[in-house]
Amino acid sequence: MSFQNQTALSYHTVMQKPFWIFDMDGTLTIAQHDFDAIREELGLPEGLPILESLEKLPTAKSKPLHEKLNQIELEIAHQSKPAEGAADLLETLLQNGSKLGLLTRNNALNIEVTLKAAGLFEYFESENLLSRDCINPKPAPDGINKLLSNWRASSQDAVMVGDHLHDLLAGRNAQALTLYVDQQGKFPFKDHADICIQSLSALKMT
Repeated sequence: MSFQNQTALSYHTVMQKPFWIFDMDGTLTIAQHDFDAIREELGLPEGLPILESLEKLPTAKSKPLHEKLNQIELEIAHQSKPAEGAADLLETLLQNGSKLGLLTRNNALNIEVTLKAAGLFEYFESENLLSRDCINPKPAPDGINKLLSNWRASSQDAVMVGDHLHDLLAGRNAQALTLYVDQQGKFPFKDHADICIQSLSALKMT
């Protein structure tokens, strides 16, 4: 499924939304995280989300694992590259007067490192960059709701853009439009998405 195969009304509707919230890794950047390998390195159970697995552990055990996770993610962050169409889309949205936010399950330091490495840092205001350090992580809608509250915006005017089920569920939980980006074009979570695209550059098409 691609954006081009969806209705012109869908294209018009999404591009007219004035409030945009993006996931970071795998959405604005090219996906690099091997979560199975990270779980194995941390000694966590297979198939379970990393943050939620760490939350179940006693503090004495989870703290060093959190530190190790931060190190792993920081190494990846330094290698970040922009996803196809990311800069063009962000530039277009800003020119249209849209508000831009970022909501990631990564930490605050890695937001800055990742966006700078990918050449996308300049498109966001710092107060609109939300990490797991300051808000309950997705799929909780807290980050979306916080941004919308700061912007005095309605969820009906917002788009949540992401590549993972957590992103789509967060968007749905906040009652925002959900835009699903799958760079491989497989869309395993399409049932939770309002619009599916393989590349952010598809949003530039008319």
